[in-house]
Amino acid sequence: MAYEHRKPAILLLEDGTVFYGRSTGLDGTAWGEICFNTGMTGYQEIFTDPSYFGQLMVTATAHIGNYGTFEEEVESDGVKIAGLICKNFSTHQSRPAADHTLYDYFKANNKVAICDVDTRALVRHIRDSGAMNAIISTEITQIDDLKAELAKVPSMEGLELSSKVSTTEPFVYGDENAPFKVAALDLGIKKNILRNLAERGCQVHVYPWNTPASTLLALNADGLFLSNGPGDPAAMPGVVDEVKKLIESGLPIFGICLGHQMISLASGLSTYKMHNGHRGINHPIKNILTGNGEITSQNHGFAVKMEDVEASEIVELTHVHLNDGTVAGIRRTDVPVFSVQYHPEAGPGPHDARYLFDQFVDNMKSAVNA
Repeated sequence: MAYEHRKPAILLLEDGTVFYGRSTGLDGTAWGEICFNTGMTGYQEIFTDPSYFGQLMVTATAHIGNYGTFEEEVESDGVKIAGLICKNFSTHQSRPAADHTLYDYFKANNKVAICDVDTRALVRHIRDSGAMNAIISTEITQIDDLKAELAKVPSMEGLELSSKVSTTEPFVYGDENAPFKVAALDLGIKKNILRNLAERGCQVHVYPWNTPASTLLALNADGLFLSNGPGDPAAMPGVVDEVKKLIESGLPIFGICLGHQMISLASGLSTYKMHNGHRGINHPIKNILTGNGEITSQNHGFAVKMEDVEASEIVELTHVHLNDGTVAGIRRTDVPVFSVQYHPEAGPGPHDARYLFDQFVDNMKSAVNA
């Protein structure tokens, strides 16, 4: 890109730290909670993941955009991150199958992206100081003006965001002659979750985030699914109340990420905001039930309290994160309900944990044959 288009860009963090970079040509101002992803590939899937809604994304890998974008690899209907902060931003793509350059894709989605930022120093700062709000701009040059704008940004803690990304109307995904019918609550669902369910013989009926339990149960589905999504799980007490009713139905239930947190809250557990969350495609998990290890894709800034799981008489710990010992999966001991904090569907990431979809299907088979 011609130098004259690469005007200065500024990143201001809530703690007052300032980083400088350059415009990518995708100019403007954007704000949200800053987070970083350590994945070295799969940037398109990451940028379109609804769980990232309201967040400024820092990519820890140095080169972004080099293979362009491909329509078949999106995880939603568009870019969901609030803005991008990277080191090297490529305006060209090298993959023959690409539909667009990342530049054109961001421009079509009206997203701001800045580059030439010292992302190694930035990631280290976030690791040490924790997640916080931030603002990026190529048009506001005075730090005091940026501080005034940043002061208006709400904290992620206490923020309900599923309503911003959930479908507004029910829809159906998969073969109408599929052997299993699943009712899914869309809290910010990724397309790859739907693909994985459909590949295993499920027709998925997807409902908006605030759908009453009675509506989902009226479908007479073989199982229920609670999706991933953005925001603070503790800010969704209405959804938690409906999930309690779903659990009481006795139907097989599978939850991922925010869905896992909804099941946990409905089971009497509590959640908390993490120091800087887990975001990447190489997070190590141990399946306590089998003793097997898994390398997993993760994206969450909240987690379930371990002490609550250990004290519960109806919840059993099934998976643990090996880096920090946090809760990575649970199951109910009284009903066929289980959930994980990470993303077994990956997109991007390894396929180590896709057996969990098979486990959900096995639970539905057992319930049908009971």
